[in-house]
Amino acid sequence: MDMPRRPVNFVSAKSGEILKLGHITCRILEDGSRTDNRLGSAEFTLPPNTAGPPAHWHEMHEETFLVTAGVIRFHAADGVCHDAHLNDYVTAPIRAPHTFSNPTDQESRVFITFTPAFYIDYFKILAELSKSDTKMSKEKNLEVMSRFATMPAKEMLADLAKSK
Repeated sequence: MDMPRRPVNFVSAKSGEILKLGHITCRILEDGSRTDNRLGSAEFTLPPNTAGPPAHWHEMHEETFLVTAGVIRFHAADGVCHDAHLNDYVTAPIRAPHTFSNPTDQESRVFITFTPAFYIDYFKILAELSKSDTKMSKEKNLEVMSRFATMPAKEMLADLAKSK
């Protein structure tokens, strides 16, 4: 059999599709178009003291998170929190309730993978909707999530609201 000649994909540090999700910047590195939608990836930049998405869980895809700068706080079910620092890694398998935030006064960045890659489209839709808002409403965010088999983690949402 001949060696395949499928090209690799190179994304330089200054490229990638940039999406604004309210205060959060999302840089798409792989949208799934070169991986038959088996894998998507993005880098998220969270300004200081920024909440991430509403607490949720995924029915059809998994995520991994690698902190590349600052601190990202990962919130999980039952009040569990992990403050992840540079090079710390978190996996959110299917049906694992989670969210994340930047609780510090320094900018933070996290590299996230999505398998399969379809969830990248969630961020593209959110970016379109965010163009008219500087702050995405929790309700609008959850509605868009639901289009991608992503459910609100209602108990976590209530617990996080109490802790504010």
